Amino acid sequence: MSITIEKIAYGQLLAKSQPKPILNEEDYDLALAELGSLMSKEELTLEEETLLSLWGLLIEEYESKYYPIPEATPQDVLLHLMEVRELKQADLVGVIGSKGVVSEVVNGKRAISKAQAKALGEFFNVNPSVFI
Repeated sequence: MSITIEKIAYGQLLAKSQPKPILNEEDYDLALAELGSLMSKEELTLEEETLLSLWGLLIEEYESKYYPIPEATPQDVLLHLMEVRELKQADLVGVIGSKGVVSEVVNGKRAISKAQAKALGEFFNVNPSVFI
């Protein structure tokens, strides 16, 4: 069974919201407001879900062009996870090696090995590839 969009209801939403390509910060702020308005609703109709997806795509396109997320190094990922979990270097002793090895890895003086990446992946419950 296929669920279809009610064309009149969707057309009214489109007319009210007027989604269009985001070309500047003013458009971006408006798009975020429209997205926020839809996301604040308890339940969305199929038409609203479709509009939410459309705004999401437009915002994603703009952000990828003007606010690109820089590639994170394995060390950046490790430092971030340590910060989020409020861990110190001592907390990784035994997970990836001795105190000296942990210090070198955390300070970027030593690359994370595949075995250490696997251990860190298990420790942080993330895909080990983020450390390679």
